[in-house]
Amino acid sequence: MSQASNIEWTEHTWNPITGCLKISQGCKNCYADRMAKRLKAMGAARYANGFEPTLHWDLIEAPRGWKKPRLVFVNSMSDLFQDDVPEEFIQRVFSTMEACPQHTFQILTKRSERLRHLATHLRWPPNVWMGVSVENARVMHRVTDLAAVPAVVRFLSCEPLIGPLEDIPLESIDWVIVGGESGPRARPMKEEWVRSIQEQCRAAAVAFFFKQWGGVRKDLTGRMLDGRVYDEMPRRSEIGAIT
Repeated sequence: MSQASNIEWTEHTWNPITGCLKISQGCKNCYADRMAKRLKAMGAARYANGFEPTLHWDLIEAPRGWKKPRLVFVNSMSDLFQDDVPEEFIQRVFSTMEACPQHTFQILTKRSERLRHLATHLRWPPNVWMGVSVENARVMHRVTDLAAVPAVVRFLSCEPLIGPLEDIPLESIDWVIVGGESGPRARPMKEEWVRSIQEQCRAAAVAFFFKQWGGVRKDLTGRMLDGRVYDEMPRRSEIGAIT
Protein backbone atom coordinates (compact mmCIF):
# COMPACT_ATOMS: atom_id res chain seq x y z
CA MET A 1 0.00 0.00 0.00
CA SER A 2 1.37 3.36 -1.07
CA GLN A 3 -0.10 6.81 -0.58
CA ALA A 4 0.63 9.99 -2.49
CA SER A 5 2.34 12.41 -0.12
CA ASN A 6 2.07 16.15 0.51
CA ILE A 7 5.59 16.15 1.96
CA GLU A 8 7.52 18.48 -0.29
CA TRP A 9 10.65 16.36 -0.68
CA THR A 10 9.02 13.05 -1.61
CA GLU A 11 6.18 11.66 -3.74
CA HIS A 12 4.74 8.66 -1.91
CA THR A 13 4.83 7.05 1.53
CA TRP A 14 5.13 3.37 2.44
CA ASN A 15 4.41 2.40 6.03
CA PRO A 16 5.15 -1.25 6.87
CA ILE A 17 5.43 0.06 10.45
CA THR A 18 3.14 2.49 12.23
CA GLY A 19 3.70 4.03 15.64
CA CYS A 20 6.83 5.04 17.49
CA LEU A 21 8.30 5.90 20.90
CA LYS A 22 9.47 9.47 21.53
CA ILE A 23 13.18 9.76 22.33
CA SER A 24 14.26 13.39 21.92
CA GLN A 25 13.00 16.98 21.81
CA GLY A 26 12.30 16.71 18.11
CA CYS A 27 9.59 14.16 18.94
CA LYS A 28 7.69 16.41 21.36
CA ASN A 29 4.96 17.56 18.97
CA CYS A 30 5.19 14.69 16.48
CA TYR A 31 2.81 15.12 13.53
CA ALA A 32 2.61 11.33 13.06
CA ASP A 33 1.40 10.90 16.64
CA ARG A 34 -1.41 13.39 16.06
CA MET A 35 -2.32 11.78 12.76
CA ALA A 36 -2.31 8.23 14.20
CA LYS A 37 -4.70 9.23 16.98
CA ARG A 38 -6.99 10.87 14.45
CA LEU A 39 -6.95 7.77 12.23
CA LYS A 40 -7.68 5.51 15.20
CA ALA A 41 -10.69 7.66 16.09
CA MET A 42 -11.86 7.33 12.49
CA GLY A 43 -11.70 3.54 12.74
CA ALA A 44 -8.71 2.98 10.42
CA ALA A 45 -7.72 -0.66 10.91
CA ARG A 46 -3.98 -0.02 10.55
CA TYR A 47 -4.15 2.39 13.49
CA ALA A 48 -6.19 0.33 15.93
CA ASN A 49 -3.18 0.56 18.28
CA GLY A 50 -2.93 4.32 17.89
CA PHE A 51 0.73 5.33 17.97
CA GLU A 52 1.96 2.14 19.60
CA PRO A 53 4.69 0.56 17.42
CA THR A 54 2.95 -1.93 15.12
CA LEU A 55 4.53 -4.13 12.44
CA HIS A 56 2.54 -4.72 9.25
CA TRP A 57 4.23 -7.78 7.83
CA ASP A 58 1.73 -7.94 4.97
CA LEU A 59 2.95 -4.59 3.60
CA ILE A 60 6.63 -5.48 3.30
CA GLU A 61 6.27 -6.73 -0.26
CA ALA A 62 3.95 -3.94 -1.46
CA PRO A 63 6.52 -2.00 -3.59
CA ARG A 64 7.08 -5.04 -5.78
CA GLY A 65 3.66 -4.37 -7.30
CA TRP A 66 4.30 -0.72 -8.17
CA LYS A 67 5.21 -0.43 -11.84
CA LYS A 68 5.66 3.32 -12.25
CA PRO A 69 8.93 4.62 -10.71
CA ARG A 70 8.37 6.72 -7.63
CA LEU A 71 10.20 8.50 -4.84
CA VAL A 72 9.14 6.82 -1.60
CA PHE A 73 9.46 7.95 2.01
CA VAL A 74 9.74 4.75 4.07
CA ASN A 75 7.83 4.79 7.36
CA SER A 76 6.61 8.36 7.44
CA MET A 77 4.50 7.22 10.42
CA SER A 78 7.26 5.46 12.32
CA ASP A 79 11.01 4.77 12.59
CA LEU A 80 12.43 1.67 10.94
CA PHE A 81 15.36 1.45 13.36
CA GLN A 82 13.54 1.73 16.67
CA ASP A 83 14.32 -1.01 19.18
CA ASP A 84 10.90 -2.67 18.86
CA VAL A 85 11.55 -3.54 15.20
CA PRO A 86 13.28 -6.93 14.82
CA GLU A 87 16.39 -7.09 12.66
CA GLU A 88 14.65 -9.70 10.49
CA PHE A 89 11.91 -7.19 9.68
CA ILE A 90 14.44 -4.51 8.75
CA GLN A 91 16.33 -6.94 6.52
CA ARG A 92 13.13 -7.89 4.69
CA VAL A 93 12.31 -4.23 4.08
CA PHE A 94 15.79 -3.77 2.61
CA SER A 95 15.38 -6.88 0.46
CA THR A 96 12.20 -5.44 -1.01
CA MET A 97 13.90 -2.13 -1.76
CA GLU A 98 16.80 -3.88 -3.45
CA ALA A 99 14.34 -5.88 -5.57
CA CYS A 100 12.69 -2.65 -6.78
CA PRO A 101 15.47 -0.61 -8.45
CA GLN A 102 12.91 1.43 -10.39
CA HIS A 103 11.97 3.22 -7.15
CA THR A 104 14.03 5.47 -4.89
CA PHE A 105 13.51 4.89 -1.17
CA GLN A 106 14.16 7.53 1.49
CA ILE A 107 14.62 6.30 5.08
CA LEU A 108 14.81 8.67 8.04
CA THR A 109 15.69 7.74 11.63
CA LYS A 110 16.46 9.26 15.00
CA ARG A 111 18.00 5.96 16.16
CA SER A 112 21.39 6.58 14.60
CA GLU A 113 23.23 4.31 17.01
CA ARG A 114 21.17 1.28 16.00
CA LEU A 115 21.42 2.29 12.36
CA ARG A 116 25.20 2.32 12.61
CA HIS A 117 25.22 -1.01 14.44
CA LEU A 118 23.02 -2.76 11.85
CA ALA A 119 24.48 -1.10 8.76
CA THR A 120 27.00 -3.89 8.13
CA HIS A 121 24.20 -6.48 8.33
CA LEU A 122 22.28 -4.86 5.50
CA ARG A 123 22.74 -4.57 1.73
CA TRP A 124 22.75 -0.97 0.50
CA PRO A 125 21.57 -0.74 -3.12
CA PRO A 126 21.99 2.65 -4.85
CA ASN A 127 18.23 3.35 -4.76
CA VAL A 128 18.20 3.56 -0.94
CA TRP A 129 18.86 6.96 0.60
CA MET A 130 19.56 7.05 4.33
CA GLY A 131 18.94 10.04 6.57
CA VAL A 132 18.90 11.09 10.22
CA SER A 133 16.90 13.76 12.01
CA VAL A 134 18.95 16.55 13.58
CA GLU A 135 16.72 19.02 15.40
CA ASN A 136 19.35 20.74 17.55
CA ALA A 137 23.03 20.58 18.52
CA ARG A 138 22.39 18.02 21.26
CA VAL A 139 21.86 15.30 18.66
CA MET A 140 24.68 16.26 16.28
CA HIS A 141 26.24 12.83 16.95
CA ARG A 142 23.63 11.39 14.62
CA VAL A 143 25.50 12.95 11.69
CA THR A 144 28.69 11.10 12.67
CA ASP A 145 26.77 7.83 12.94
CA LEU A 146 25.24 8.36 9.50
CA ALA A 147 28.64 9.04 7.96
CA ALA A 148 29.63 5.46 8.82
CA VAL A 149 26.70 4.01 6.85
CA PRO A 150 27.53 2.84 3.28
CA ALA A 151 24.48 4.43 1.64
CA VAL A 152 24.98 6.04 -1.78
CA VAL A 153 23.00 9.09 -0.62
CA ARG A 154 23.09 10.31 2.99
CA PHE A 155 20.87 13.14 4.13
CA LEU A 156 19.88 15.20 7.16
CA SER A 157 16.40 16.32 8.13
CA CYS A 158 16.74 19.39 10.34
CA GLU A 159 13.03 19.44 11.09
CA PRO A 160 11.65 20.57 13.36
CA LEU A 161 14.65 22.87 13.67
CA ILE A 162 14.43 24.01 17.31
CA GLY A 163 17.97 25.31 17.83
CA PRO A 164 21.04 26.53 15.96
CA LEU A 165 23.28 24.04 14.15
CA GLU A 166 26.80 25.32 13.66
CA ASP A 167 29.79 23.48 12.22
CA ILE A 168 27.76 20.56 10.88
CA PRO A 169 30.14 17.82 9.68
CA LEU A 170 28.92 17.73 6.08
CA GLU A 171 31.86 15.91 4.49
CA SER A 172 29.87 12.71 3.95
CA ILE A 173 26.43 14.30 3.52
CA ASP A 174 24.68 14.78 0.17
CA TRP A 175 21.48 16.58 1.11
CA VAL A 176 20.07 18.70 3.94
CA ILE A 177 16.38 19.40 4.51
CA VAL A 178 15.40 22.24 6.86
CA GLY A 179 11.95 23.01 8.21
CA GLY A 180 10.17 24.67 11.09
CA GLU A 181 7.71 22.88 13.34
CA SER A 182 4.04 23.11 12.43
CA GLY A 183 0.82 22.55 14.31
CA PRO A 184 -0.96 23.97 17.36
CA ARG A 185 2.08 23.89 19.69
CA ALA A 186 4.76 24.72 17.13
CA ARG A 187 8.04 25.98 18.57
CA PRO A 188 9.61 28.96 16.78
CA MET A 189 12.48 28.70 14.31
CA LYS A 190 14.82 31.67 13.88
CA GLU A 191 15.78 32.93 10.43
CA GLU A 192 19.47 33.03 11.33
CA TRP A 193 19.43 29.30 12.07
CA VAL A 194 18.12 28.58 8.57
CA ARG A 195 20.55 30.93 6.85
CA SER A 196 23.49 29.45 8.74
CA ILE A 197 22.65 25.95 7.52
CA GLN A 198 22.08 27.16 3.97
CA GLU A 199 25.47 28.88 3.97
CA GLN A 200 27.18 25.77 5.38
CA CYS A 201 25.60 23.67 2.63
CA ARG A 202 26.68 26.12 -0.06
CA ALA A 203 30.26 26.12 1.22
CA ALA A 204 30.33 22.30 1.27
CA ALA A 205 28.50 21.88 -2.09
CA VAL A 206 25.67 20.01 -0.37
CA ALA A 207 22.12 20.17 -1.75
CA PHE A 208 19.83 22.34 0.39
CA PHE A 209 16.05 21.91 0.59
CA PHE A 210 14.01 24.42 2.57
CA LYS A 211 10.71 22.75 3.41
CA GLN A 212 8.78 25.33 5.44
CA TRP A 213 8.82 28.08 8.06
CA GLY A 214 6.16 26.18 9.97
CA GLY A 215 4.00 27.65 12.72
CA VAL A 216 0.35 27.06 13.54
CA ARG A 217 -0.59 27.75 9.89
CA LYS A 218 2.31 26.64 7.73
CA ASP A 219 0.25 27.39 4.64
CA LEU A 220 0.43 31.07 5.59
CA THR A 221 4.13 31.22 6.48
CA GLY A 222 5.20 29.43 3.30
CA ARG A 223 8.65 28.21 2.31
CA MET A 224 10.42 31.15 0.71
CA LEU A 225 13.91 31.96 1.97
CA ASP A 226 15.34 35.33 0.94
CA GLY A 227 12.94 35.60 -1.97
CA ARG A 228 13.36 32.13 -3.45
CA VAL A 229 12.35 28.51 -3.04
CA TYR A 230 15.12 25.99 -2.35
CA ASP A 231 14.20 22.61 -3.87
CA GLU A 232 17.70 21.20 -4.33
CA MET A 233 18.09 17.43 -4.51
CA PRO A 234 21.15 15.19 -4.10
CA ARG A 235 23.66 15.28 -6.97
CA ARG A 236 23.75 11.49 -7.12
CA SER A 237 20.03 11.29 -7.71
CA GLU A 238 18.79 10.06 -11.05
CA ILE A 239 15.41 11.72 -10.55
CA GLY A 240 16.52 15.31 -10.27
CA ALA A 241 19.43 17.70 -10.26
CA ILE A 242 20.42 20.63 -8.14
CA THR A 243 18.47 23.72 -9.17
